[in-house]
Amino acid sequence: MARPKSDAKRNEIMEAAIRIVAEQGLRASTASIAKAAGVSNGALFIYFETKADLLNELYVELKLRMAAATVDGLPEEVEPRDQLRHVWYGMLRWAREKPLERLALAQLGVSNDLTPATRDIASRPYARVVELLDRCRADGAMRDASPMFVASLVMAMTEATIDGIAADPAAAERHAAIGFDALWRSIS
Repeated sequence: MARPKSDAKRNEIMEAAIRIVAEQGLRASTASIAKAAGVSNGALFIYFETKADLLNELYVELKLRMAAATVDGLPEEVEPRDQLRHVWYGMLRWAREKPLERLALAQLGVSNDLTPATRDIASRPYARVVELLDRCRADGAMRDASPMFVASLVMAMTEATIDGIAADPAAAERHAAIGFDALWRSIS
């Protein structure tokens, strides 16, 4: 007879996985994740059949959390530049407040264990951002660039700004404003 699954226990495993993947990368063992969660390795496999299943579910969970921080509350009745600024500052705030989630997500993003279905599910909350970027670049220098290239450019500029803020926290607002201005000028 199968053991009943506990949402609280699953959440403990996910939180432990965030910490361990952020610290150890993709080579992190399920045993180390289970230990950090306070469960046996066997108990971990009650919730996730394989390590790949755990990594796929963790990736989706982290992308949903990041989306909530960046897209939730996106104002509808303002100019695209102001909407993009909302997304920009939401992303910076999430990265500053959730450094382990950011590190774990970066590790997971390059995992060969992620399935195309997982990547598709994880991208859905960002459909509004993709549409926003398309509106922002419609008449600009990036109008003929592929959406994937534009998204990669946005993420690179975001990461560079986050790194600048981490290196010089006293100038965080200045870095954030300069980074947004550079982003806006590059796509609009």
